[in-house]
Amino acid sequence: MAEATGFITSVKETVKTVVYALLIAGLFRTLFFQPFWIPSGSMKQTLLIGDFLFVNKMAYGYSYASCPSIRIPQIGIDIAADDFCGVFKGAQDRLFGSDPERGDVVVFRHPVSGRDFIKRLVGLPGDRIEMKDGVLWINDTPVKLEDGGEFVEEMRYQGPQGLLPRCANGAIGHGADCVKTRQYETLPNGVRYAILNIGDGAADNTRVFTVPEDRFFFMGDNRDNSVDSRVAQSASGVGFVPRDDIVGRADRVMFSSAGRSMLAFWTWRSDRFYKAIE
Repeated sequence: MAEATGFITSVKETVKTVVYALLIAGLFRTLFFQPFWIPSGSMKQTLLIGDFLFVNKMAYGYSYASCPSIRIPQIGIDIAADDFCGVFKGAQDRLFGSDPERGDVVVFRHPVSGRDFIKRLVGLPGDRIEMKDGVLWINDTPVKLEDGGEFVEEMRYQGPQGLLPRCANGAIGHGADCVKTRQYETLPNGVRYAILNIGDGAADNTRVFTVPEDRFFFMGDNRDNSVDSRVAQSASGVGFVPRDDIVGRADRVMFSSAGRSMLAFWTWRSDRFYKAIE
């Protein structure tokens, strides 16, 4: 009898410990930092598939999107931030809030699907944004561009989805050099970063987008391989992103895996440990 009582007590203590650990982890993730693993190449060369980073939620204050989401498709779990905190959705005043700055790399909830996206902020409320022949224009002025040579990567499957990169040098075989044209873009506030181009595409010439109040305009650095605010808001397109959908700022890559899993430590990229995001 004593052994049974001791076993039950042990189980209760274990369950209590697990519950406390989950509560602490949930609180930490809600208030401070959210882990994020880069699944696609839309932000190359700034962010590579397999980069692992923490999103700084304190940078812009808190909204419903600060609540955690839990997605484990293998076992059918799909709980979004608005399932936890949907009552606050639509409120554009953020708790302890401040707006992101032009050029910040930001994680936000997709306005329709609720999935986490990561892009660079190029348009603030009231801005006029346009693409002309692959050049970004902000408020009727083209941004400064400098030639950056070429971005070269190996043609191979990348990340858990086994994605293949798109190349400016056409169809090539596995193991060959996949080449993209690289330029350095400087925004009006002086933020400078690399952008990649593959070729002429529909998104290289757009209409003029006037960013509404409480909305932001985002683009991927890998310009010809990014679904972003240039595409009208839909299940796939991003469109203008509401202020309350912003999650936080990406500041540093903690580590990066070139393999199919971040647990495959032998594939980690040694040059990307604690790398600042520019």
